[in-house]
Amino acid sequence: MSSAQPKFKTRERKEIYNFIDDHGGATYEDLFGSGILTETDRYHQIVAVMKRDGMIEEEDGVLRTAVDAGVEEKHDVDGMTVTVRRARQEDISGVIGVMRQVTSEKRYVVAESVEQQLSGDSTLMDTDLENQHFFVATVDDEVIGWCGLDIPEMDKLSHTAELTLGVLEEYRGKGIGDHLLERGLEWAEEKGLHKVYNSIPSVNESAIEFLEGHGWETEAVRNDHYRIDGEFVDEVMMERTFE
Repeated sequence: MSSAQPKFKTRERKEIYNFIDDHGGATYEDLFGSGILTETDRYHQIVAVMKRDGMIEEEDGVLRTAVDAGVEEKHDVDGMTVTVRRARQEDISGVIGVMRQVTSEKRYVVAESVEQQLSGDSTLMDTDLENQHFFVATVDDEVIGWCGLDIPEMDKLSHTAELTLGVLEEYRGKGIGDHLLERGLEWAEEKGLHKVYNSIPSVNESAIEFLEGHGWETEAVRNDHYRIDGEFVDEVMMERTFE
């Protein structure tokens, strides 16, 4: 068994995880033949949720336990404990709440579209969307920040991911965004991605400086791409590449 395990909400999820972990990997046929579940639809639904929550991964038809499935990073920040981990379905309302505060500042247009997508489908984190991954920062189980990575479904862009990140205003300036970004970039590099990118209105100088401080570079600027509060604003397209 792996040294770290995620928290399981149901017995079926734990049994499926343990079966895959014990065997060093398993196909769908192996799992269904294990007798853990007998209803095909129910079985595929649970496996989809576990993949969505980052507990297991699939490659070439083989399911394996995720490298960081059970990892919860603990950070001491100003006397409080901040936990950074993979997002779970029950975090969705908290993630949306943080996104709404961040996007209300009208300086993060990409995050607005992500927030609208999540708000429009409350089961988004509970479906088999393998190309979209979220990490959260929590204090006393309350979501205070997120980092999301969205890999395009198009094969020609599957080596890239669009990264979004935000932290509640009252928790900024404490290094929490640094921890979230590091966790997201580690995941992207482990997945073998070549590039992560983000597009930011030029008026969001603090976000641009934050990414630059973490080795991001500006790859292009689109003049007057946004209209914010009646004013045209440039879009700064930033990237971070891996060797």
